Amino acid sequence: MNVLISVSDKAGIAEFAAALVALGFNLLSTGGTAKLLQDAGLPVTEVAELTQFPEMLDGRVKTLHPKVHGGLLARRDVPAHMQALQEHGIGTIDMLVVNLYPFEATVAKAGCTLEDAIENIDIGGPAMVRSAAKNWKDVAVLTDAAQYAPVLAELQANHGKHGGRLSDKTRFGLSVAAFNRVSDYDAAISDYLSAIDFDASTGAAAPVLTQFPAHSNGRFIKLQDLRYGENPHQQAAFYRDLYPAPGSLVTAEQLQGKELSYNNIADADAAWECAKQWDVPACVIVKHANPCGVAVGANALEAYDKAFKTDPTSAFGGIIAFNVPVDGAAAEAVSKQFVEVLMAPDFTPEALAVFRAKQNVRVLRIPLDGVQRGGDTDWARGHNAMDIKRIGSGLLMQSSDNHELKLSDLKVVTKMAPTEQQLQDLLFAWKVAKFVKSNAIVFCAGGMTMGVGAGQMSRLDSARIASIKAQHAGLSLQGSAVASDAFFPFRDGLDVVIDQGASCVIQPGGSMRDQEVIDAADERGVAMVFSGVRHFRH
Repeated sequence: MNVLISVSDKAGIAEFAAALVALGFNLLSTGGTAKLLQDAGLPVTEVAELTQFPEMLDGRVKTLHPKVHGGLLARRDVPAHMQALQEHGIGTIDMLVVNLYPFEATVAKAGCTLEDAIENIDIGGPAMVRSAAKNWKDVAVLTDAAQYAPVLAELQANHGKHGGRLSDKTRFGLSVAAFNRVSDYDAAISDYLSAIDFDASTGAAAPVLTQFPAHSNGRFIKLQDLRYGENPHQQAAFYRDLYPAPGSLVTAEQLQGKELSYNNIADADAAWECAKQWDVPACVIVKHANPCGVAVGANALEAYDKAFKTDPTSAFGGIIAFNVPVDGAAAEAVSKQFVEVLMAPDFTPEALAVFRAKQNVRVLRIPLDGVQRGGDTDWARGHNAMDIKRIGSGLLMQSSDNHELKLSDLKVVTKMAPTEQQLQDLLFAWKVAKFVKSNAIVFCAGGMTMGVGAGQMSRLDSARIASIKAQHAGLSLQGSAVASDAFFPFRDGLDVVIDQGASCVIQPGGSMRDQEVIDAADERGVAMVFSGVRHFRH
């Protein structure tokens, strides 16, 4: 049996090739890979010797030859194919091991030139991979070093039986993985080249890339089929990005509980992304995609107790996220309510023991170790770089709302300036409002939400609902801070939140009637700051 090995990433290949030789495989290889195998003391035939045609054009042409592709594509069960091979002196190739030029890694480097990008577009590799994958019944094709160990284990288990071959199921799986890899590779090339502004790039050291390429290729991997979608009559599945951001929901490990539902996942993502905003212990409770309780505290237990007080009614059957490990004390408190999903970076053994008595609770561990809070990209900081919304026969793409407001960004517009404590409450309220469906009004005080008004067509109604929620929870809004996700178009919305007890307000500003609203704040004796940023969420 013959195996052709031609890899860009050579990690583990010498060991894998040695094991194949021990199983009776003959090694064929190219260029640097052949030299590596020879240096490892392995018997190897170079492809140039096989084809009797030298590598040329700086290695651009070396495997594009009938003696390679004929050996990969010939069907062993078709006599005419085998006769053609015999007539032309072509041997069969039973396994192909290829990983492609590192195009994705090359273009990700700062200052990558167009020439560097083009030179890292693999031609011969994908061609061989497609040939081998098409002929999966006779050829095994490996495109990832992670496949070496399981393939070798199966070959060793079958050595001396079943013809020493891999099973049909394994070869088919390898074929599908190979076509997926080629598809992802071509999509990366398409995305990159389609994003180049050719005119703007003329004379530049590196290409000028537009944020939105002319041709966009989605690349997602299915994690699981779901019982149903948003409603029982809808079908659904859960996918992740090809390269998920560190600390994102799709990296979660489910430790116990029922299978996640479509709505569980959507709500869990909202809770988790909201909780990740804080550097101090925080707890977020979400119901129907809106935070119904958010708080920070000295530890997980205090943060939870404060978050739960905001709206105990809505918290029933909610989704809970902590940005710090959950210990036994916090677990005991959470276990007293009905919770659908619980997320945290980790859980102590005591906490897990508490939830073992509630086996239906879905417990997710999502490590935050890889998140770089000061990272230079959204991805490094654990966020999506892009948001996508489906519309009829199309989609909308936008950069994600990852804006982080700082104290220095605030503009005091009233005669009365907020105190240091009020500024902290305003920033806290602003972080929460970012995750509340528009129109959003959020009352906060002392590092916790006091009332949340979400998703109303009128900002006035959102303000009223927030105050009603606080009243039902037995919370006083006197002296509270209020965040509005968008500007107050008239003073009436401001008057409503002040009537309920607000002493300071944060809003984006930008209305034609800003001065009217500012004058109203001065008249009512409250402090107001403009953020200069709107946080619509639909």
